[in-house]
Amino acid sequence: MTFEETYLNDNILDALYDMHFEEMTPIQERCIPQILDRHDVMGVAQTGTGKTAAYLLPILSMLDDGGFPDDAINCLIMAPTRELAQQIDQAMQGFGYYLDTVSSVAVYGGNDGNRYDQEQRSLRMGADVVIATPGRLLSHIKVGNVDLSRVSFFVLDEADRMLDMGFSDDIMQIAANLPQSRQTVMFSATMPEKIQQLAKSMLYNPVMIKIAVSRPADKIQQSAYVCYEPQKIGIIKHLFATNQLQRVIIFAGKKDKVKDVTRELKRLHINCAQMHSDLTQAERDEVMLSFKAGRIDVLVATDIVSRGIDIDDIRMVINFDVPHDAEDYVHRIGRTARADRDGAAVTFVSEKDQFAFRQIEKFLGKEVEKTPLPDSVGSGPVYEPKGRTGRASRYCHRRKGRGGHGKGKKERK
Repeated sequence: MTFEETYLNDNILDALYDMHFEEMTPIQERCIPQILDRHDVMGVAQTGTGKTAAYLLPILSMLDDGGFPDDAINCLIMAPTRELAQQIDQAMQGFGYYLDTVSSVAVYGGNDGNRYDQEQRSLRMGADVVIATPGRLLSHIKVGNVDLSRVSFFVLDEADRMLDMGFSDDIMQIAANLPQSRQTVMFSATMPEKIQQLAKSMLYNPVMIKIAVSRPADKIQQSAYVCYEPQKIGIIKHLFATNQLQRVIIFAGKKDKVKDVTRELKRLHINCAQMHSDLTQAERDEVMLSFKAGRIDVLVATDIVSRGIDIDDIRMVINFDVPHDAEDYVHRIGRTARADRDGAAVTFVSEKDQFAFRQIEKFLGKEVEKTPLPDSVGSGPVYEPKGRTGRASRYCHRRKGRGGHGKGKKERK
């Protein structure tokens, strides 16, 4: 389906023509008509599917058609990080090239006083579109710089990342300043329980649009070490001792593990840095800038960087912990083998994670190659996700040992 087959206005279509945008992606094809018809939308789609255009194009088209107050903030777009806010702002400039009457401002932390003053002026004048990170916008709200009482469109981009980064309370505070009559669009790469609850509280009778997660690129060389939990650091040491590894991301499930792995790497004199929610926005920006510039070889991180980070030359991804589900696995290893480059993805599978990793293999439609453990760490467990080390069989074994049977949004005003 082409963009011309929708009822986006001519100014938007002219900008798309200049940018050589013709065919819509699946998420755009399904979202744009629904947003233009003024439905709330819950979109589930991974990074790289074109979701930014899926909400920006119809909203900009409606704003340009008129009927909205000139002195009000008409659209509020929330993003989890400064970097994503900047990417949305850049897309806004391209799509809005011919929209002379639609103004915008990006509001995010880590700037000097001059930038804050510019944000303050734009917010008080009523920029049509505000693209903001939660913390920075709240700071403006608290000092009276912004009036959100006439917002018509509210967009939450990468909502799951915002919750992972601890912004749940901030989002609720911001939403409390919005009118109930707004149209709300929410995008998330995954749909865990906490996102479902947020959607119920934020959206009114939403249209649910889910684009299936694509499998990882074939050029990613996937492998796994089946090991005991205490052996993981030893495997890390082996990998870095036998290879000149650079441009590596190591993912760990919890920030405490990120800190532990970073300490071990630094003891090995490996040039690394950590990324997790305990860091301030300015600290995260500095780490990402250093990693992108090649001043850091290894980034140890939680899933805070598994999506929405545009780095093309990652050589290897190491999953220190097995991700919660197949979608998280795809997002993590998708950081490598980009832009026609090769890449490797290595996962450490402990006993308790064998069942979860087997579910990932089922999603992939193949068994991931198991690499023998290095002699330096000793022998590991057998990979038997359906055997005695699997969750289901351990549960049945406990029950047999006990010899018993198991127990048996408000309407808008």
